[in-house]
Amino acid sequence: MQVEKFSYDNRIVRLFLIATITWGVIGMLVGLFASLELIWPELNITSWLSFGRVRPLHTNAVIFAFVGNGIFAGVYYSLQRLLKARMYSDLLSRINFWGWQLIIIAAVITLPMGYTAGKEYAELEWPIDIAITLMWVVWGINMFGTILKRRVKHMYVAIWFYIATFVTVAVLHLVNSVELPVTFMKSYSWYAGVQDALVQWWYGHNAVAFFLTTPYLGLMYYFVPKAANRPVYSYRLSIIHFWSLIFIYIWAGPHHLLYSSLPDWAQSLGIVFSIMLLFPSWGGMLNGLLTLRGVWDKVRDDAVLKFMVVAITCYGMATFEGPMLSLKNVNWITHFTDWTVAHVHVGGLGWNGMLTFGMAYYLVPKLWRTNLYSKALANAHFWIATLGIVLWVIPMYFAGFMQSLMWKKFTAAGSGLEYEFLDSVTFMKPYFMLRSLGGTLFIIGACVMVYNLWKTARMGSFLENEEAEAPALVNSKKGNKGEHWHSWIERRPMKFLVFALIAILIGGAIEIIPTFMISSNVPTISSVTPYTPLELEGRDIYVREGCYNCHSQWVRPFRDEEMRYGEYSKAGEFVYDHPFQWGSKRTGPDLHRSGKGNDMNKSEAWHYVHMLSPENKSAGSIMPAYVWLKDPLDISNTPDKINAMRTLGVPYPEGYEDQAVADLKKQAQEVYEAIVEQDPDIQTARPDMELIALIAYLERLGSDIHKQNPVDEVLEIGEGIELETADTSSVEMEDTTNIIE
Repeated sequence: MQVEKFSYDNRIVRLFLIATITWGVIGMLVGLFASLELIWPELNITSWLSFGRVRPLHTNAVIFAFVGNGIFAGVYYSLQRLLKARMYSDLLSRINFWGWQLIIIAAVITLPMGYTAGKEYAELEWPIDIAITLMWVVWGINMFGTILKRRVKHMYVAIWFYIATFVTVAVLHLVNSVELPVTFMKSYSWYAGVQDALVQWWYGHNAVAFFLTTPYLGLMYYFVPKAANRPVYSYRLSIIHFWSLIFIYIWAGPHHLLYSSLPDWAQSLGIVFSIMLLFPSWGGMLNGLLTLRGVWDKVRDDAVLKFMVVAITCYGMATFEGPMLSLKNVNWITHFTDWTVAHVHVGGLGWNGMLTFGMAYYLVPKLWRTNLYSKALANAHFWIATLGIVLWVIPMYFAGFMQSLMWKKFTAAGSGLEYEFLDSVTFMKPYFMLRSLGGTLFIIGACVMVYNLWKTARMGSFLENEEAEAPALVNSKKGNKGEHWHSWIERRPMKFLVFALIAILIGGAIEIIPTFMISSNVPTISSVTPYTPLELEGRDIYVREGCYNCHSQWVRPFRDEEMRYGEYSKAGEFVYDHPFQWGSKRTGPDLHRSGKGNDMNKSEAWHYVHMLSPENKSAGSIMPAYVWLKDPLDISNTPDKINAMRTLGVPYPEGYEDQAVADLKKQAQEVYEAIVEQDPDIQTARPDMELIALIAYLERLGSDIHKQNPVDEVLEIGEGIELETADTSSVEMEDTTNIIE
């Protein structure tokens, strides 16, 4: 048998590993700063450091910079050794690395500047989305090129998860990122309202599934057996785990939208498949933990294995809690609260963070051909990080539960709500402090790791090209007698790719296509009209400032929510919302009924003072003071925005873009005059301020359903031109007497 000599490329692993650790510390520090802003809002000292802009920066840094680089580091190391082949192209490896870092730097620059698509975990604007697509294709070509030139016949289970990650993330990113550019750094989502919400959370949930979970499961299947020096517990369980997980996961996205305007059938599908998801998830967890059977003494002494055991345990906890949170009677309590934030961080800190730390402690001594500088420091890091997770998560579980109970508690007579929303905000402050303490400990642990690994590298000598040899692969598709039936697909990587693609497309297609194709899934309301130019500009400011990070626009059909906010939200109210802004967290109250005609409505003057000095109107508020909104409103792109919205199906009349600016100025003058009339003490207001546009948007929210004669009350724009309505047939409003109590 001919033996071939070759070498592994360790330089690309080193680059991604350094990037992982560097961006990890930065992303965690940004998260800590964001958490401190909820304790001391005065830290929102400038627009680019405000919570609404910093929070997306934190999530993107942790997901795409820390975990993303961790994925590439682990895949580039393990793939070469599992396939007994150097990466297909060193050039593609370098392009992948530097391209990915440029994307991260672009995010670091654009998100604080307010350039955002306004969709959770998909905030990056269209030029960066294109760059992400290109880099993902580069990685895919490099990976599959390596697989095709492999020197082993069968693909190990870790590679299955890498393939599923590549194909699914590609589909998710392409579908969710369909947007219409308006300017170089401004676009509108192609989808609107309910449809946009479904696509976004199909993407959002499965970004967690196929970016934060499946690649890390692949890394688990490689590094845990390697660190333990034992084979994976069960090959058959690996097969069941993989195929059932990727098929079921893709259906679960609608559980983020329970009690929303999404059709009930879609919500029910999300619930059913979320519960089913528990079984393959725990199958994978058990496969990882049982791989360590017989070596638990080694676990006590080996920091690498300790990190990995906690990581797998946190994976099990998060994947148990996820299905439980998808049950309607649990979701009724937890949704919009900090319970969900705690749940996410069990996965982020525990599963992704601890497994990445364990992988780093494993790789650095091997790549630099030395022993770890200090096992004591590694063990100290483990206990500091574990304590940090406990202090982060447990207080927020309790606080989230209490938060929900405060929102829902009625007076003894049952005639009103016991607490104002602001009461729940002030209640949370001590728990926010404990969370920040836990995050601080986690970061301190990471800094201990940085020092330990730096000293380890200084002790050793890095091996750029690791020499190896293996027999040449002859007839890769020919099977062996008595082999497992699944081996057939393991020998055929391109067919494996196709089967994985089919598995993940089924669920998404069944949920998404009917929602778009069957009009009854999104009934229209005749009184709902497009936003005026000023309201559209105000909405863009709302999106820019990341207001959806703290406020929802989605009143659920519960007695307490209707009493607090007003009539529950209808699907037809969102048909012109590109993108939707339902939100997923209520650090502040829901805003969907903040417009005229609603009980929540405040005057223009109230909004003006509140936005510039929240404490003036809401003592104890943790909302930033948006003093930069006194800047002049840029209306140079208003006609282009009207054109873009018409392209997306919003019924602005042909030629209206020529009148839009004049109508905008007229409405801005009316809002300004209302402010100074309502509060003569306000001396700083001007009609051309950004804040005027934002107030116009807030005054519009949820007001359309209160129009008594919608045909007569359509807002006139220009001479003889009227905004068209969503539909001439009004939808019958649901009976609110059966609202859940």
